[in-house]
Amino acid sequence: MNSSQNILVCVTQQKTCERLIKKASAKKEKVDGSLFVIHVAKNDWNFLDNAKEGEALEYLFGISKSVGANLTVLRSDHIVSAIADFVKENNITCIVMGESKTDHKENHFFNELKRTLSDIEIYIIPQEEM
Repeated sequence: MNSSQNILVCVTQQKTCERLIKKASAKKEKVDGSLFVIHVAKNDWNFLDNAKEGEALEYLFGISKSVGANLTVLRSDHIVSAIADFVKENNITCIVMGESKTDHKENHFFNELKRTLSDIEIYIIPQEEM
C-alpha cells in the first residue's frame, strides 16, 4: 500500500455522512497525506433554499474542519466528471463513499466512477456502518 495517500470523501447533504468523514479521517491517520471532503450538486439543485439540506452541509463543513479537512461544494450536471477533475487536481489516491440506500446490483454511479478513475482505490462504507 502507498505510504502517502490523499483521501477524498464524497458526501451528500445528509448529517449521517459524518460517519464517512470520521472513517476516512481514521484511515488518513494511518498514512501520510491529506483528507478532502466533496459534495457535488447538480446545477438545478437549490440546496441553499432548503433549510434542512443547507444545515446538513454546514454541519458537515464543521465536521470536516474538526478533522483537518475542507469541504468543497461543486456545481455540475456531470457529477462523475466533476469528481474525476477534483481527484486529478488534488492527487487523490483513495475515495471513500457511502453505500447508496437505493443501491441495486448495477450501481451506475459507482461503475461510472470506477471506469473513469480505474487507478484509484474506492472504498464503499456499508449502510449499517453509516
